[in-house]
Amino acid sequence: MAGTLSGHARMAVLAATVAALWGTPVLAQETVVVRVKLIQGEVPTDPLAPIWNTIPATEFPMSPQVHWPKRILQVTVKSIKVRGVHNTKQFAFMLEYADPTQDPADAAALEFMVGDKKAHFAHGQPMAQVEGGPVNIWYWRNDTPGAADMNAQGFGTLKKQAQQDVQAKGVWKDERTKVRFKERKLIPRKDAKGEPAKDPKTGDPLFDEETKVVEQDVTGVWRVVFTRALTTTDPNDAQFQLGTFPNIAFAVWDGRKLESGDLKESGSQKAVTSWWYFNAEPPTNYSIYLYGLIAVVVAAGVEYVIIRKVKKGQPL
Repeated sequence: MAGTLSGHARMAVLAATVAALWGTPVLAQETVVVRVKLIQGEVPTDPLAPIWNTIPATEFPMSPQVHWPKRILQVTVKSIKVRGVHNTKQFAFMLEYADPTQDPADAAALEFMVGDKKAHFAHGQPMAQVEGGPVNIWYWRNDTPGAADMNAQGFGTLKKQAQQDVQAKGVWKDERTKVRFKERKLIPRKDAKGEPAKDPKTGDPLFDEETKVVEQDVTGVWRVVFTRALTTTDPNDAQFQLGTFPNIAFAVWDGRKLESGDLKESGSQKAVTSWWYFNAEPPTNYSIYLYGLIAVVVAAGVEYVIIRKVKKGQPL
């Protein structure tokens, strides 16, 4: 049909609109890995447990979900801090993010790939660059006790699993915090005549990128802890091994009710990240030190025998 944009062009325009109206936050990423520290004893289930203050956080940028309807152009949460601990059997992730209001429908989620098949972070939906595979989603909502252990493989396939292996607890505190992030804006490029510039091959609009650091003071912080065993008996669950680097993604919903009665963010309208990684720290391999000690003892023994023979005038 004449005048109809291609799918590629529509996504380009949509991305530009999101950037122009809101700005996609891009943090100065020091690391792309959540370091899940090995601890002794039980993993903490309380978001306010003192041990969390000793665990370094990794911060990731968040942006509006734009891959499928209903889309959203503005989100409340622009970045999320993640901490992790484990005791070789159980592990816990603590999500921390700024949200100025505590609402019943506030929610957060973790997402993992299941098996070896690569999956898109958008619920495992097959995409041009990714064939698509199953994902395991851990979902927490403020007005519902515990957590939901869910799986999906494409848009519209999300469902709660028969076997529930995940627990979660959230605490909101009316405290001040500072949110600092890099904001990227795409500015439509103009040609020599002042008209919108287009790619000569695809006809898609061209944009220039502008980046600036934004720092905001916010009152209100959510801390949500998810816990689960590293391995389970459910084939729909993601299974984890110490020392590896599985993918992980995050989603957050601001459940504040608007004057219209609608929730500000719900369903596919949410703040999301792309895939990142986490690494569960393996226990120290003391056998390395044992082998080193044995080598030293053996070397000392050989040296002792050689010295004895030299002193006695015996041939070596």
